[in-house]
Amino acid sequence: MSTVLLREDGDGLWTIGPTGAPAFSAAAPPLDTMVLEVVGGHLGWSLLAGEAVPAAVLHDLDEAQEWLWAMYGERVALAVADRQAVELPAEPALPALVAQARRLAYAHWAARWWPASTIDGIPALDQRLLHTEIATLTEACESIVNGADADLEPVQAAPVTLGRAEDYALAAGSGARHGELVFGRGSGGWDWRRCPPGLVDASEHAVSWELTRAEGTTHVRVRAVAAPQLGAPPAHLHPRVLLDTSVGAIDTELHLVGDTWQGSASTSAEAVAGVHVYVPGVGPDMPSRAGHDERERIRDLVAARLRRATTDDSLLLAEIAAAASDSDF
Repeated sequence: MSTVLLREDGDGLWTIGPTGAPAFSAAAPPLDTMVLEVVGGHLGWSLLAGEAVPAAVLHDLDEAQEWLWAMYGERVALAVADRQAVELPAEPALPALVAQARRLAYAHWAARWWPASTIDGIPALDQRLLHTEIATLTEACESIVNGADADLEPVQAAPVTLGRAEDYALAAGSGARHGELVFGRGSGGWDWRRCPPGLVDASEHAVSWELTRAEGTTHVRVRAVAAPQLGAPPAHLHPRVLLDTSVGAIDTELHLVGDTWQGSASTSAEAVAGVHVYVPGVGPDMPSRAGHDERERIRDLVAARLRRATTDDSLLLAEIAAAASDSDF
């Protein structure tokens, strides 16, 4: 039987978390945190840890009494009512509701963080199927959900057909022109938190750059493979790129050319130390190199789910449909 720890975290917030699990913050959770807004607070599960019992951040303890007994049991509900910092067993009165809430949180997570990638062979989810299932699950969880989550939705546009994974295997350095000297190039991933979903391929090889020189001028060129099924997003959602170079930062816009975001700038730099793709106003203000391992684990988990789509009825309908279309991806 799982146990949970109740404690006050200051500013009137109380948390409930599985014993031994890291503290859950509704403000800045890790990429694998599945968050669900509920009456009086938020619930959160770690996708990678496979947690069944959620953590909770409560801002209104009285309102949360409407569902605490169902999710954690009567003893936990009474302890919260009495403002007791204590460790207790989690004994959900409605385990089926807990399972539905977790599934709804996962569906919201998939709408934001599903790592669709042409390069890695992970197909995009059908957004209509996904949103329909979210609506159905929201109705099933009506007793605890405080309205629909305000997650940023994927970019909606008429889809275009992208190339296959092998078309991007050697993307880095593919833009050199006749007579140019290429003296630096590289490729890597990007911080998923810094772009809306559905804009850029989620692979760790999606972004490539090269330094070239011709006729006394040095240019840095950047390419980022577009996300599968991307059409023509509005101009305010076009990504930009921030380059850390040997002579300082360079910030330039990217334009969609076919199925690739592309940009360039002249520079006196002789080296590029980092390339950060972002959309202004989305995610953290500063680029971060953290999260590579977490993104890799998320891709592995998603790929494993798609492989068992025909035998696992716990998957979302959009995942099952994506797996069925994978042969044409």
